[in-house]
Order: sequence, then C-alpha cells, then structure tokens
Amino acid sequence: MLKNLFSLEGRIALVTGGSRGIGKMIAAGFLESGARVYISSRKADVCDATAAALATDGRECISVPKDISTVDGCRALAEEISRREGKLDILVNNAGAAWAAPFDEFPEHGWDKVMNLNVKSPFFLTQALHSALKAAASHDRPAKVINIASIDGIRLNLLETYSYHASKAALIYLTQRMAARLVADRILVNAIAPGPFASDMNRAARDHANEVAARTPLRRIGRDEDMAGAAIYLASRAGDYVVGETIAVDGGIAYANLTPGPS
Repeated sequence: MLKNLFSLEGRIALVTGGSRGIGKMIAAGFLESGARVYISSRKADVCDATAAALATDGRECISVPKDISTVDGCRALAEEISRREGKLDILVNNAGAAWAAPFDEFPEHGWDKVMNLNVKSPFFLTQALHSALKAAASHDRPAKVINIASIDGIRLNLLETYSYHASKAALIYLTQRMAARLVADRILVNAIAPGPFASDMNRAARDHANEVAARTPLRRIGRDEDMAGAAIYLASRAGDYVVGETIAVDGGIAYANLTPGPS
C-alpha cells in the first residue's frame, strides 16, 4: 500500500519562480521523484541556466521563461504549457515579490507589484491552466495546485513589509476558496507557508543563518530537502486527501515559538 506513495513518476509539473530559491528547491525535488518539470521565471537566461543544471541523469527540466506579473503573461505561459503537453498534473504558484518601507513612505508601486505577483498571478495562472489541470485529473489521481504563501501570512514579523504580509495572508484564504471550487474537478489546492530558507528574497536567512537559526525553535534555518519534502507530499499520492490546507514549514516559528521574532 505504501509503495510509490511519494513517487511523481510520469507526472508533469510547472513551477513558477523555479529558477532560484524555494522554487528551485521544489523543482529539484520533483525531478528526483520522477516528474517532468517545467520551470518559469521572468529572466530567460537565468531560467535556461537553472533548467540545464537540474536536467541531469536523464531528468527532464524544461525552461519556459515568462513574465506572469500580468494576466496576459499568465495566459501566455498557460498557452505554452497546453501547447507542449495538453495537460498538467501539478502547478506550483511560487513566483513572488516582497517590498519593505516605512509606513509613511510606503509607495503605491511597491504595494501593487507585490499584490499583483503574490495574489493576482496565482489566481489567474490557475484559471488559465484550469482546462489543462482538469485534463490530467481523475477520481483516483487528482491534479494538484500548490500555492507558496509565507509564515508572514500567519503571524507578524518586525519588518515593515505591509503589502507582503497582506498578500500572503490573502493567498492563504484564496487557497481555501479555490480549493472549495476546484475539488469538484478533482483538482486539489493547498499551500505551503515557508519560514527562513536561504534565498535572494530571504537574505537574512541567506546571509545571517546563525542569527536567524537562534530565533527558530528548531535552532536551524530550512534546508532544501525540507521544502522539497513538503511539496512532494502535497503533489504525490501521499497528499491525495488534503484539501485547502496551508502547511507551515518553518522550524516552529509560527506555531511553536514563545519568543516571536522576524524570520
């Protein structure tokens, strides 16, 4: 019964923001579990280089660079995937942005950039790929959508990232609403809320890992396999009865921390 429970053999996945950071961690995990993985990001050269680096040992990692900060960009990416495959088993909405500025100086363009990419794009990309996801889904093997939220959507940190906090909280609730609609199509929507993982977006974890680890109940920052493992769980048969959930992968910061602090 447990054989191949976490296998993604024969599955087709798309990871947005897959050229670096958390997206790259997830893409690498999916490839190792047997999926054919498309990665997308705004910068074509970076996306191409990451896909080439991940496509080892016969694994298929394909670069499809697109700017999905607009609805037109989301539709263009969906059309490219549908043209190449006709169906999609797994969508990871990972592409995101952050912005920090003092309250009295916080700019409208910083608000709009973050809200558009972190909330609007996951919705409209999933909408654009609805037919491809339905084509892959069945009663015994549902399709999967995984939204990458943040523990900053669950609890506050000390940084003045107003639109980021708002966007990630919104994405968690959007995940639930999308899950309620798409479960009828055998498309399961869930989310992951990462804590401190070393990346360009989380430079504190990248550049000051020991200090960040000291504020984490588990006393370390996240490893690549921590993120890959959570995503593989949701994407594989192991997660086939999980719907509308947000899993915090954060070493205990959100739910087991007696001294809250910035991630």
